[in-house]
Amino acid sequence: MNTSTAMATPHFQLSRNAFGRLVLTTTEGEVFEGVVPVRAFPIQSPEDGIGMVHTDGHEVAWIDRLSAVPAPVQQLIREELETREFMPEILTIASVTSFSTPCTWRVLTDRGETRFVLRGGEDIRRVGPTILLVTDSHGIQFLIRDRANLNKESQKILDRFL
Repeated sequence: MNTSTAMATPHFQLSRNAFGRLVLTTTEGEVFEGVVPVRAFPIQSPEDGIGMVHTDGHEVAWIDRLSAVPAPVQQLIREELETREFMPEILTIASVTSFSTPCTWRVLTDRGETRFVLRGGEDIRRVGPTILLVTDSHGIQFLIRDRANLNKESQKILDRFL
């Protein structure tokens, strides 16, 4: 038996039922309807450590690395995560109305262009060496994965608030 194939095979099967909910079936035949994937480290390591959690809140399966499971299972998990998680990634800061807060930011994200109000500098948090979370006045969080990857104008604007 090829060990890399054995390691890539999860100890469960995953499918959708007629209502669109995920159904996890263990190798022992135990069936859990309505499981949801939950990332252990959604910002710093989104592909590592994903728990499959049953509706009662208990973890019924664990995935060390998403890329290690078969493509159809990956697809189901990614689809489910996309419907549950909403954290647009800021690609460009186009403009701000003022360098004092509150102010309106116009940004381009991985989900399109948008505007939001930044209440104060404390709403920009460092999560890692290069990662920032920007929270708007409605509590929506925007991710800046690596501020060094922003264009120079975006970096200048951001530097005024840090």
